[in-house]
Amino acid sequence: MFPRNTTIVIAAFGGWNDAAQSATDALEHLLDVWHSEEVIDLPGDDYYDYQFNRPEVSIGLAGDREVAWPGTTIFKATADTLPDTTIYLIHGVEPSMRWKQFCTDIMAQLELGESTVLVTLGALLADVAHTRAIPVSGTTSNTQLQTVTGFEPSRYEGPTGILGILQSEFEVQGIPSVALWAAIPHYVASPPCPKATLALIRGLEDLLDTSIPVTELVEEARAWQLGVEELATEDEEISEYVRSLEESQDTAELPEATGEAIAREFERYLRRREN
Repeated sequence: MFPRNTTIVIAAFGGWNDAAQSATDALEHLLDVWHSEEVIDLPGDDYYDYQFNRPEVSIGLAGDREVAWPGTTIFKATADTLPDTTIYLIHGVEPSMRWKQFCTDIMAQLELGESTVLVTLGALLADVAHTRAIPVSGTTSNTQLQTVTGFEPSRYEGPTGILGILQSEFEVQGIPSVALWAAIPHYVASPPCPKATLALIRGLEDLLDTSIPVTELVEEARAWQLGVEELATEDEEISEYVRSLEESQDTAELPEATGEAIAREFERYLRRREN
């Protein structure tokens, strides 16, 4: 979908933008299946209020106490199915302060080519049923990318998170951005939600026109859904609520949308055969 030699920057942050930890789990999945090396771990003291984002203490294998500090790490990655593409993965926690400087420092660490696209991953809570496909919406304010992807510009107005600021700062520098957001069933908001993580990975596959290994994630998503269904059947009120959500979603889905979903799944199948 993008020209060869395009630099792809993919970012996800824990916190306000990351319902059920789905977006950061998607980025961690990319770190697992792609070849990656750390570029830099940005100094957390510059951007985090540790009373708001507290460090976490754990006991290591040797019995030592270890402290994990909130922060943001930039990785450079390569994918066998994207041989001519430079990929950066930005994984972190939404910073507490100095957001503009934070974005400037991120851009300073990236070797950006003539053609660069920022892709942000987010997740939000919504009135959707766990028994249906997790909706993933894509938006972009760049007219050329709108033509290529079929995405529309975001109509959202209101408070924003670090993803919105990062997009804005990249666009000021002439770098277009695409946002992928997964809608999480609000009644099962506790992390993890592998079904939503899988949906974001599927969205990336379509956007990048490539295949991404997902075998384990598919099994985790199936197990998650079975677990939620088991809990839902034990509570008649929740069962009725889920049925109402199913009816609403089924009514809203047009035949054309269903046809597009089938076409996308067939395209994924062809990509996997080629790779």
